[in-house]
Amino acid sequence: MKQKLFLFDIDGTLLASGGAGIRALEAAAQELFGTRDLHDIEIAGRTDSAIAQQLYARAGAVATPEALAKFYDRYLTHLAHFLPVTDGALLPGIIELLDALRARPDCVLALLTGNLERGAKLKLTQYGVWHYFEFGAYADDSHDRNALGPFAQARAKEKHGLDFDHGHTFILGDTPHDVACARAIGAKAVAIATGRHTRAELAACAPDVLFDDLSDVPAVLAALGL
Repeated sequence: MKQKLFLFDIDGTLLASGGAGIRALEAAAQELFGTRDLHDIEIAGRTDSAIAQQLYARAGAVATPEALAKFYDRYLTHLAHFLPVTDGALLPGIIELLDALRARPDCVLALLTGNLERGAKLKLTQYGVWHYFEFGAYADDSHDRNALGPFAQARAKEKHGLDFDHGHTFILGDTPHDVACARAIGAKAVAIATGRHTRAELAACAPDVLFDDLSDVPAVLAALGL
């Protein structure tokens, strides 16, 4: 039985945080840069580290490791505050799909996300799904989302002693950046129109599979070859 690796994005794919992430970014930006305005900062599909670098560049400051660490600390502090008081939720079908995949011996579940690892844990713990994922690739690994795939593959091999070939690696996400990330390593791109991008916008990126949402779990499993 050929093992399959499923790498999930978080925001807009597994859950909607109800704006907690944006509010935390705004609060951190206010503290460090004196403005909450993020209108010119690209956020959807970008890593937290890339967002921080954009903010420092806009302020005319150098994003040194120390400066980035300071931003991450403030952002994560605010995120821990906002998550419990913001009206977020898991997206349709997520629990059912994760349960179905986890029950199969040929499926490995992991994360590939623009979140920092600590931020990912905060979000997924808040919504009760952190325990589904064995490992992940995060913004801590690289600011470039397209560079995260090899980190996830290396951790999969470390944990399972297997090389997951491209045809059996799936990257699931809600933005064109997730599709590009899959293409960067030759993985299957699974796009879900539950985030800020429309079905038409995602279709224009030519993913291997495209869903409106993941609510029809049997149909999702069939489309994934399971």
